Amino acid sequence: MSIPGPGGQGLQLTPFRGLRYVAERVGSLAAVTSPPYDVVVRPEGLRELETADPYNIVRLILPQAGTPEARNRQAAETLRRWQADGVLAPDPEPALYVYEQRDGPALQRGLIGALRLSPREEGIVLPHEEVMPHVVEDRADLMRATAAHLEPLLLAYRGNGNGTPGAPANGASANGSSGSATAAAGQGIAGQDIGGAAQVIERTILQEPLLSTTTEDGVDHHLWRITNPTDLVAISTDLRHHQALIADGHHRWATYLRLREERREPGPWDFGLVLLVDTARYPLRVRAIHRLLRRLPPDEALPAVRRAFRVRTVDGPLPRALETLAEAAETARAKPEPGAPNAFLLAGDGHFHLLDRPDPELLARTVPDGRPETWRTLDATVLHHTLLNHLWNVPDTPEHIGYLHDPEAAVEQAERLGGTAVLMHPVREDVVHELARQGIAMPHKSTSFGPKPATGLVLRSLTLG
Repeated sequence: MSIPGPGGQGLQLTPFRGLRYVAERVGSLAAVTSPPYDVVVRPEGLRELETADPYNIVRLILPQAGTPEARNRQAAETLRRWQADGVLAPDPEPALYVYEQRDGPALQRGLIGALRLSPREEGIVLPHEEVMPHVVEDRADLMRATAAHLEPLLLAYRGNGNGTPGAPANGASANGSSGSATAAAGQGIAGQDIGGAAQVIERTILQEPLLSTTTEDGVDHHLWRITNPTDLVAISTDLRHHQALIADGHHRWATYLRLREERREPGPWDFGLVLLVDTARYPLRVRAIHRLLRRLPPDEALPAVRRAFRVRTVDGPLPRALETLAEAAETARAKPEPGAPNAFLLAGDGHFHLLDRPDPELLARTVPDGRPETWRTLDATVLHHTLLNHLWNVPDTPEHIGYLHDPEAAVEQAERLGGTAVLMHPVREDVVHELARQGIAMPHKSTSFGPKPATGLVLRSLTLG
């Protein structure tokens, strides 16, 4: 997004002394990484990461102890001990970092740095989802205890690129999502009509990486350090003309703002660790986040919705059922007659049930007024206001609702717990940008942008100079 903030300040990405694993002290760099904290949801996934290496980053981002206070103390002590033992060590001087992810033909590059925090009213960093207060409080307690930013947010901005190295020539996203916004087709050439930040990235990747590793999912990760003053000035000059959308990490961004407000003097809390990706060159993919209704069995969920939605049992297995959901959603959105284009897939009883064609009168009664029609017809809006609040009466608490990125995990847990999985269709990226520009927040956990950065490659300690 290329609308500058007031006074042309825009994005201000500053170098920092990255805290990184010492390769000789760990089994492998891949073995100490983790997905973001909110993607590690299954207990078996947590245990797998903990046993992959005794120094896996999950011991910091998701410490295990009897109480929240004990968990945060444990994370702080673990971080201190790893630094004292030389497992983690700071880089010698402040830097920005070029981060690259390769997954087969899919490619993403961006800049990791400390971004000056700006309030919403300045219009420099735009959230697009609401946040859950208890999650913000949990992350704030962990950040206070560790005095560190353990994993970067993912921010998206639209640079001035004349080509999209991350997208194939047909204009479709190389990440496989038709919902991703792409720039004009064609392979960009470094230095030709592209912003200063892009030029620096393209030059930097010609050098030897600071680190390289391949994680268990087959994704290659590379990191380079930028310290040259001329390069840093070129990046700063370019970014000050842009604003960014929070693609992933709304709760961490809200936590950054809360912790900054607690301090009166300028300091390291005025900045937050981010990965900034130019989506004109490296389009992101948009996926759905699914709901696990832990205490609502399908034999109670289905009768409650039959008078309000069309309900059909559809064929499996899961990939085929998800295709049916996608077809229903796209058909509803494309139809000329008025009506809400909502569709959901329910699972948990060994079968898949498609919900679509919601009752317009029920939506009018249950979905709040005073918001744009785009917001009122979002699947997440209808799910939370009509299904969860009105028809199912399910509280939005961790005891009742889980949020999972993996549909297979949602179905497996629903069947194991006797609950209901509600599988969602992704929101189009243009809808996300449209609402963000209007200052309208989508319901929490409406989208999952990716690919997400691996956690553990570079940390930011707020105690380093």
